[in-house]
Amino acid sequence: MKVVQKKLSELRKTEKNIRRHSPKQISEYVRSVKMFGQIRPLVIDEDGVILAGNGLYDALVSMGEEKADCYVVSDLTETQKKKLMLADNRVYELGMTDTEVFDEIIKSLGGDVDVPGWDADLLETLNASVREVNAMVDRYGSYQPEDMGRYHQEPQNGALQQGSDGLQSAPLSAAAPEGETPQNAAQTVSARYVICPKCGERIEIGGV
Repeated sequence: MKVVQKKLSELRKTEKNIRRHSPKQISEYVRSVKMFGQIRPLVIDEDGVILAGNGLYDALVSMGEEKADCYVVSDLTETQKKKLMLADNRVYELGMTDTEVFDEIIKSLGGDVDVPGWDADLLETLNASVREVNAMVDRYGSYQPEDMGRYHQEPQNGALQQGSDGLQSAPLSAAAPEGETPQNAAQTVSARYVICPKCGERIEIGGV
């Protein structure tokens, strides 16, 4: 593959791009370029139309760059160009993260979790020991039943509620034992929990 440098002023985006790029994504592209340089070329046709790499192009423009590394694909039909754009956006999405290898790499960073595209707080949590994670959960504290009302209101229609402390609550209805009416036996409790950022498991920390 032959990569050439092209002036950004000579390139243009397609009229319709299936991928939307948020300001957050562009800012992370900028962080990546500043940290590593342009590690991936823009894919363009012989007329300078960008077929792959529009987000990176926007980031380079926002940085005031004048040139970009480009891979020029020639002699494609309009149909082939459209199919290339569809494939570029979809094939990557079909991959899956190997969580064990991911965890190993995060731990090998030794706490240096400044990684473009990733939230540093989340990576710090993943890099923490079980004891440290338990300490994070413990910092949420415990609540006495009479105090719970100050932190959240009872959910309506089974919906989740988030209190001012950031914790979520949801109604849990107990079934009526055989022979008893729901009016006498059913009760609703409001469970308090946090969501583990690593596995997504709900960790209950008390309820009323």
